[in-house]
Amino acid sequence: MKVMKFGGTSVGSVNGILSVKKIVEAESEPVIVVVSALSGITDQLYKVSNMAVEGNEDYLTEYQSMLTRHIEVVEAVVPADKLTAVVEQIKVQFNDLANILRGIFLIRDTSSKIINTIVSYGESISSIVVANAITGAVHFESRSFIKTINQFDKHVVDFPKTNALIKEKFANQSKVTVCGGFISTDSTTNFITNLGRGGSDYTAAILAAALNARLLEIWTDVDGFMTADARIISNTYVIEHLSFSEATELCNFGAKVIYPPTIFPVFHKNIPVVIKNTFNPEAKGTYISKEKRDEAAKSIKGISSINDTSLITIQGLGMVGVIGVNHRIFRVLAKNGISVFLVSQASSENTTSIGVRNADSAVAVQALREEFAAEIAQGEIDNIFSEDDLATVAIVGDNMKRTPGIAGKLFGTLGKNGINVIACAQGASETNISFVTDRKSLRKALNVIHDSFFLSEYQVLNVFVVGVGTVGSNLLEQIKKQQKKHHLSR
Repeated sequence: MKVMKFGGTSVGSVNGILSVKKIVEAESEPVIVVVSALSGITDQLYKVSNMAVEGNEDYLTEYQSMLTRHIEVVEAVVPADKLTAVVEQIKVQFNDLANILRGIFLIRDTSSKIINTIVSYGESISSIVVANAITGAVHFESRSFIKTINQFDKHVVDFPKTNALIKEKFANQSKVTVCGGFISTDSTTNFITNLGRGGSDYTAAILAAALNARLLEIWTDVDGFMTADARIISNTYVIEHLSFSEATELCNFGAKVIYPPTIFPVFHKNIPVVIKNTFNPEAKGTYISKEKRDEAAKSIKGISSINDTSLITIQGLGMVGVIGVNHRIFRVLAKNGISVFLVSQASSENTTSIGVRNADSAVAVQALREEFAAEIAQGEIDNIFSEDDLATVAIVGDNMKRTPGIAGKLFGTLGKNGINVIACAQGASETNISFVTDRKSLRKALNVIHDSFFLSEYQVLNVFVVGVGTVGSNLLEQIKKQQKKHHLSR
C-alpha cells in the first residue's frame, strides 16, 4: 500500500484532475490519495473572509466565482451517472460557507476558529470532487481522524489519538481512498483546526507512517528537488536522490517542494518519499530515503534560500561565561511561538545572533528586552536589536563532511564576487553551511555559488565579441557550428 498526495496545481484544473485520475487508476496496489484545495482557493477563502469582516459586499462576487469554478470542474470530470448528486453535494457545502460568511458580514467580527472552519472548505470540497472523478474511489473526511492539540497557540498533531483513529478508520481499506489534506480537528473541543499552509503533505506523511505504507509519493507541478531555485538560476537540474537529512535541510531553508514537517513521520518508519510531476509522470523525480549514496563528484546536493530573514543580535560583555543565557533566549522565544532557523555565536559568548522571519522580528526584540531588562539596566547587555529584510542561503549535502575546503570555497567565492556575509552557521554534522547576506545580493549569491560548485551539467562562460572583421567573422562562424555540441545560446 502507498499514499499519494496531489497538490493544488495538480487538482486545480480539469486537465490536472484528469491526469490525477489516470495516474491513480493505473495503480495495481491499494492507495490512499490525499488532495489539497484547488489552486488559489485557500488564498481566496482567506480573502473572502477579510472582505466579509470589513463589510465589503463584494465578498458575494468572490464567493460566487469560487462556486462557479467548482461546479464547472465537477461537470467536466465527474461521470454523468453521479453528476447530479455530486453537484448537489457541492452546493450544500457552499451554502454552509455562505451562511458563515453572512454571519461575519453582519457582525463585522470573526475569530481564528471561524477562519479555520472557512478555509477547511477548500480541501473538503476538492476531496469530494476527486473521489467522485476516480472510478471506484471511496471518500473519507480527514477531520474525523487527524487530531491536534494547542501548543503556543499553534495546532500540533496529537499523534497517539490520530494514529489510533487512522488504524480504526482504514482497517478495511478500499482499493482507492480519497481524503483532504491540511484540515483537522481539536482533540478536546472537536473544533476545526488545520496543519498550516502546506499541511496536505504532512497529512499524507501522517497517514503513511500510521499505516506503515510502502511508499509516500508527493505529486506536484515540478519534476523534483532542483539544485537551486529555477526561477533565479536557469541551468538547474533535478536531484535524483536525497537523504532524509538533506531533504529536511533544503525544506527548512526555503525549498518549497514539500512542507518541512512532512519528513519527520516517514523518517522514523523508514518510508521512502518520491517527488513526482503530475504533468510529467514519466520523469524519474527525486527519491528521498535513509540511504546516503556516495556521490564523490557532488560535494553538495543543493542550494536553498530564504528571502525573508531578520537577524536578532544580543550583545554584551556581561554574557561571557554566564551559564543559562542561551536557555533564557530560546525559552522566551519559544514562549512567544517564534521559530529560530539560524544561530551564530561568538566563541567568547559576547554576541549571539539568531535568524527569524521578518514578521517575528519586532515581537522577538521586545520579548528579549523584557527578559533581559535587568541586565540591560546594569550594562551587562549593551543592546538587543534586529536587522531586517535580509536573506539566508544554505548549501546542503551529506558528502560535505568528507570533503575538505568546502567552507573555504564557499566564502572565497562570495568574497571574490563582492558579497558581504553578515552572519554564518555550520552544524557539527556538516550537512549544512548557511549564511546571512543582504536581500539585494541574494540572486547574485545563488548564481555564483551554483557556478562555483559546478552543480549544473555545463559550465557557463559568457563571451562578448566586438568587431566583425575577417578574424571576428571566422570566430563567429566556428561558434555557430559548435552551438549544438556546447549548448551555446545568444
